[in-house]
Amino acid sequence: MATPLHPQSPPPVRPSSRSEFEIAIVCALPLEFDAVCLAVDEFWDVNGDSFGRARGDQNLYTTGRIGNHNVVLALLPGMGKVSGASTAANLRHSYTELQLVLLVGICGGVPSPGGSREVLLGDVVVSQQVVQFDFGRQYPGRFITRDDASNTLGRPDRAIRTLLATLQTEHGLERLEEGAAQHLASIQCTASAKGRAVTYGYPGIEQDRLFPPGYFHKHHGQTQCLCHESEHPCPQATTTSCKDLGCDVARTVRRQRLYARQKSKVFVGNVGSGDTVMKSGLDRDRLAYAHQLIAFEMEGAGMWDELPCVVVKGVCDYADSHKDKVWQPFAAAAAAAATKAVLRQYSQTDRQCRSKYTRPGLQGIPPTQPS
Repeated sequence: MATPLHPQSPPPVRPSSRSEFEIAIVCALPLEFDAVCLAVDEFWDVNGDSFGRARGDQNLYTTGRIGNHNVVLALLPGMGKVSGASTAANLRHSYTELQLVLLVGICGGVPSPGGSREVLLGDVVVSQQVVQFDFGRQYPGRFITRDDASNTLGRPDRAIRTLLATLQTEHGLERLEEGAAQHLASIQCTASAKGRAVTYGYPGIEQDRLFPPGYFHKHHGQTQCLCHESEHPCPQATTTSCKDLGCDVARTVRRQRLYARQKSKVFVGNVGSGDTVMKSGLDRDRLAYAHQLIAFEMEGAGMWDELPCVVVKGVCDYADSHKDKVWQPFAAAAAAAATKAVLRQYSQTDRQCRSKYTRPGLQGIPPTQPS
């Protein structure tokens, strides 16, 4: 019989107020939010939201429990830094005791083939630092990112730095990846049992294609379109599949991990954030080299300074011109599963723990008898 990853302990009772929530999970897309909801062990708002929100807060919240943590979930009204910042500001006013906010969803990964961080589609990245890569100066013909852009967003607080340091140890990373694999299987089974339209299945290694950064997604071979003679794809090419454009699969880059893959890996490092959707392999690699980035996303820079935030996102494309949506459901589920595994390693505060045991008559504890 398999030994559980974590000892069993009584789950928390239903909180009585917003002050008892210390964890928030924020998603930018409905697909990401749905995947996270499948990871929630128990919802507190089945009969409606009784916790409310602060005056002027325009967010809508879903509350529940993941493991021993009370969590509040929020879905952004749109993508980008501004949406993330405004949602975070409102969240901070309504839920004043938050200690950790997880920005969960999908992202574009930096592949680094053959390196120690050889990222594959379906892997998960966790932010050690968020770099606002579109913060800088526009000169004629070129954009220069501020050299100190990584410092403008500050660094995580001590508690988060300690968590991230633990996750990067061999022991911590092993527990994280094992837990994420188990939670991912549970999410997939739950989605299937509920009859969800999205089942979050693994697309297969044949769908994981990495082209050289200078091999553009455009019409190739004999075609009436002249973009095959140019470095710039035509508008039609940007919305057409690699198969229909004739992108040569023989040009794909071989990866050491691809055919030996057993489960999603988790990488902790710098994550680039900006309002620009990265769809250029050459620019991806240039920025990744300059700032030691492992991924690109769009909301972290807006939330980072508002709340103690960590980005947890599944890699659904390689941030190049060949990106498509095939891997988005699986990547969203992988991120949700990793989030649940992260929370299993995140300690509750004494106030949270005490609330489980000091309320008379709850969780099987008999009420205090009169003396």
